[in-house]
Amino acid sequence: MFRKLTPAQLAVDIVVPAFLALFGLWVQLPGDTGPALVILGMAGALVFWRWSPGLALGIAWFVALAQVAADIPPHFSNLAILGVLYGTGAYGNRMVRWLGFASTFVGAAVITVSVVLPDVLSQLIVADLSAVFSLRGAVVGAFLVFVTASVAFLLSWTSGVLWSTWMRSRANRRAAVAAEREVAAEQERTRIARDMHDVVAHSLAVVVAQADGARYIARKDPAATEAALATIATTAREALSDVRVLLAQLRHSQGDGPQPTLVDLERLYEQLRAAGLTVQEHVTGTPLALGTAQQLAVYRIVQESLTNALRHAQPGEPASVQFAWTPHGLDLTISSVLRPATGRTGAIRTPEVTGHGLAGMTERALLAGGHLTAGPESGRFVVRAWLPAHPVASPEPAAPAGAPA
Repeated sequence: MFRKLTPAQLAVDIVVPAFLALFGLWVQLPGDTGPALVILGMAGALVFWRWSPGLALGIAWFVALAQVAADIPPHFSNLAILGVLYGTGAYGNRMVRWLGFASTFVGAAVITVSVVLPDVLSQLIVADLSAVFSLRGAVVGAFLVFVTASVAFLLSWTSGVLWSTWMRSRANRRAAVAAEREVAAEQERTRIARDMHDVVAHSLAVVVAQADGARYIARKDPAATEAALATIATTAREALSDVRVLLAQLRHSQGDGPQPTLVDLERLYEQLRAAGLTVQEHVTGTPLALGTAQQLAVYRIVQESLTNALRHAQPGEPASVQFAWTPHGLDLTISSVLRPATGRTGAIRTPEVTGHGLAGMTERALLAGGHLTAGPESGRFVVRAWLPAHPVASPEPAAPAGAPA
């Protein structure tokens, strides 16, 4: 298995081992081919330490065992094993990583046997009795060689594992940050789409109602026609301004523009009354100070509900907006009379429950910490919302709808 490397990484992994091999051959005694083969083999293993750690480990083991079998003494080129073990820990898969871990101890054992055992055996063969008495020293020396080699090998392998862990942790952090940004972007797109629907649906409903009215009274009442056209122009300008703000938010990462609050409800009522909808507001309880998110949610819920009433409710019947203030928040109810059943099917015409408007109102209420329900009740279409009160940071909060001046 070969990993994908950048051209720079591949060049480094070829040039550095080649330089080390040339330097080793230059300092090597002429005519001694054994160490030369070890140098070339270890340099070849080092070429693959990052490209294919498993292959590098296999080459290193083959050269090391051949070196022991040929009784070639340790050479500085054997230090390439440290780089190979580092590669197994840093870039190897699960199996290669654990093979590298096992190689730290097995390799240390091979070095110990190849370095210490031949001297002890040679002395025993020549019947050197002093070798028997120095057996204890040989065991101690073998133990020190094994520990030293194991520590060196294990340190290289552990460094590779730590590097791999750090790289995975950094990749996970990057993925988490990217996921958070994507979620934030999706939430922002949803919010902008919701605001766009609220602005466009309300404004177009008012414009259509005013345009239809102006068409019917154009000849009979020119003054009323002029007033209707003025309302159309004002509503269209406000909608255009809101749409420009939303489009600017789509193009740039900037702060939100001014958002409507409860004090803007009266202007909303005036627009809808000019479009032909009778709006009646009722307030009970002591008004509380709502946070910015709660005020925006109330405004958009009232706007969407009254826009639906203008489009779908029985013409001529008033729409009711009730603010019932409690010690903990606001019970908001908007209701309008449903159009009567048709003669052919007997079906009652109601606003489209699965449309974007009601879904947007529900989402706004949830985001503000409350809840919302909507549906027909006894011949009326009723929207009920509960929004909790939250303190406002400003020392003089905006007066809510229905509050005494």
